[in-house]
Amino acid sequence: MSVESSESVESSESVESVESSESRESSDQVDVRGPRFAAWLTTAVLLGVLAISAFDTTAAAVLLAAQAAVFAIGALRGPRRHPYGLLYAAFVAPRLGPVTEREPAAPLRFAQLVGFVFALAGVLGFGTGLVGLGLVATALALAAAFLNAAFGICLGCQIYPLATRLRAGLGT
Repeated sequence: MSVESSESVESSESVESVESSESRESSDQVDVRGPRFAAWLTTAVLLGVLAISAFDTTAAAVLLAAQAAVFAIGALRGPRRHPYGLLYAAFVAPRLGPVTEREPAAPLRFAQLVGFVFALAGVLGFGTGLVGLGLVATALALAAAFLNAAFGICLGCQIYPLATRLRAGLGT
């Protein structure tokens, strides 16, 4: 193989590597409007949990458990396969203009995990008669969901870099 053709092969390999890296990056990016839509639905569900808890803590625990399952799916499968993400993709996104801003999926998955932890604490609180725990955990999850929905501030996403650094520091 000549030097010229060897350089050509190396050049095409690096272009392919960059292209696959770029496509991988874009596949790990999501339209920012999807998570905000999901945050509005989550806000509505969590408001419902708090309202129902005034009358029936068992019903509040059941509704919050359903939201916890939604959080778990989002944490495990990512924003594109999140139940609210699927609703967004099927019914909302086709009616909107082209995507102008994207965000990475990994922090969103972490935020869903944080939401799951708070929802699980709330379910345990309502389910065991520790209504205060249920109310506080639900209210904290609600505050985070509302901040994301109304202002685009994802608290879990803000914590994600710190959690990543801590995890790297622990060697896991």
